[in-house]
Amino acid sequence: MTAIDPGPIGSLRIAPSILAADFGVLAAQVQAVDAQTDWLHVDVMDGHFVPNISLGPPVIKSLRPYSERFFDCHLMMSDPGRYLEAFAKSGADGVSVHVEVGGTKNLISDARALGMRVGVVVNPETPYEAAAPFLADIDYLMIMSVHPGFGGQSFIDDVLEKLRRARHDIDEGGLACDLEIDGGIDLHTAPEAAAAGANVLVAGSAIFATPDPLAAAAAIRDVALRARA
Repeated sequence: MTAIDPGPIGSLRIAPSILAADFGVLAAQVQAVDAQTDWLHVDVMDGHFVPNISLGPPVIKSLRPYSERFFDCHLMMSDPGRYLEAFAKSGADGVSVHVEVGGTKNLISDARALGMRVGVVVNPETPYEAAAPFLADIDYLMIMSVHPGFGGQSFIDDVLEKLRRARHDIDEGGLACDLEIDGGIDLHTAPEAAAAGANVLVAGSAIFATPDPLAAAAAIRDVALRARA
């Protein structure tokens, strides 16, 4: 399967998180927000790295025919390397691995060998310095603005400084690396994150837990674009 192009590096992208969608009608929910979707964010939880279990390759495979968007698979797993091939075969376009699990260099190499884009994730309590050495080797850096494992949490303001530092390093180095923010993104926090340098905004409850998910995603895009202007 040919991976889908994620789009121009640095452009603003809205990534609805299906963790907040109604799994009973998941394909319909994904299609309902398609016009405002750049990346589709897929949270994978193993019950070990985080205290929750979500979904895996079979769900991704079943969803793939219903969307032509870039599948951004966030692997909240203790042993992501064991499953990289399964994710590639299921239709994942990109996978992001947590720097906290270790073996980051090998995971990046293995994901690339399978034809996927690759990102590195840092938790709120993890220093930016843990991810900085990998910026030149990855396609995107994801900054967690909540503690991973559950949706609907409040945004942690302290991570904005990580975004600013990462944006500085990416721009100064001329690196082909997107900067993603995940957790608590809504109409109030999206412009703050965008102003701090994030260009990929993951939003779950702020989109899918509203009466009109498509309009909610459009509104988040609008406030983020104005913050970047």
